Amino acid sequence: MSVYLEGRLADTSAIDPAFGRATESLADFVLSGGKRLRPTFAWWGWRGAGGATDAPEAVAVLRAVSALELLQGAALIHDDLMDASATRRGRPTVHVAFARRHADAGWQGRPARFGAAAAILLGDLALVWADDMFRGSGLPHTALDRTAEPWQAMRTELLGGQFLDVLNQSTGDTSTRAALQVDRYKTAAYTVERPLHLGAAIAGAGPDVIAAYRRFGADIGVAFQLRDDLLGVFGDPEVTGKPAGDDLREGKRTVLIATAVERAEQRGDTAARDAVLAAVGDPDLDADGLEAVRGLLTELGAVQAVEQRIASLTGSALDALGTADIAEPAAARLADLAVTATRRHR
Repeated sequence: MSVYLEGRLADTSAIDPAFGRATESLADFVLSGGKRLRPTFAWWGWRGAGGATDAPEAVAVLRAVSALELLQGAALIHDDLMDASATRRGRPTVHVAFARRHADAGWQGRPARFGAAAAILLGDLALVWADDMFRGSGLPHTALDRTAEPWQAMRTELLGGQFLDVLNQSTGDTSTRAALQVDRYKTAAYTVERPLHLGAAIAGAGPDVIAAYRRFGADIGVAFQLRDDLLGVFGDPEVTGKPAGDDLREGKRTVLIATAVERAEQRGDTAARDAVLAAVGDPDLDADGLEAVRGLLTELGAVQAVEQRIASLTGSALDALGTADIAEPAAARLADLAVTATRRHR
């Protein structure tokens, strides 16, 4: 990724030094952390379908799956803008950083508007570069042809999930069904399911392996997001890199919130239900308010229910993995990744 971005920064600097400096911020964002789950799942998907590290195309495969980090960068930059998030990975988000750059320089116009425009453009550029990097990875044309379905579906599903997330926040839909639909497409499809599918397609895997990967990926991907939902409310900011309670302030309709609301309604506890709903989308939610909501989520059994759902999904995912002939060491590595993704602390 570093080598690829170095070449692209030369391209942008040739257009104008100011554009080059802006894209340096994009490169820094992509390279500055993250779990690298998407390329990791794609790589082991390829290995599990017969890919070998000493194969002639191994380096090209590594380049191709690395492009998923640029897709992830585009999603995060745009997501932070839509959610008005101030930090990501313990640092200012892209739109905030560019707004500060505008304000510090004393430029004309509104800093926030400039920051938003820069984030939109850099996110778009990351999306373009992801496609460029993937198509220019050096994979054989036959392999690229096989990847058309997962590559195209993954990007459409991601954007569909993003739209549904924004829609649910706007309509106030707090149902479990709506939250799980967002988890399925915004996270599961492009975090685990389609990367695995992509790796399998590069290797020319048969339908049994692809079906097992997709079932495994869909379940682990949702479980991954459910863990993220818990961390968004109960996580340590020093570990997660995001302020505690930001998901609540941003108005995210998660499965955790949906479960709490449903359980409060089943009990006829309108006070608890109203208190939880009042916190969702409250930009002024302070530490005391957050602690009160945490208590309600625990007392209503929502936290335990989400933990049980994570465990169930992880189990069903591992069962799915066992339905196909997945080559070692990939089968064991994917099982380990399933646990890592769902028991993480950040």
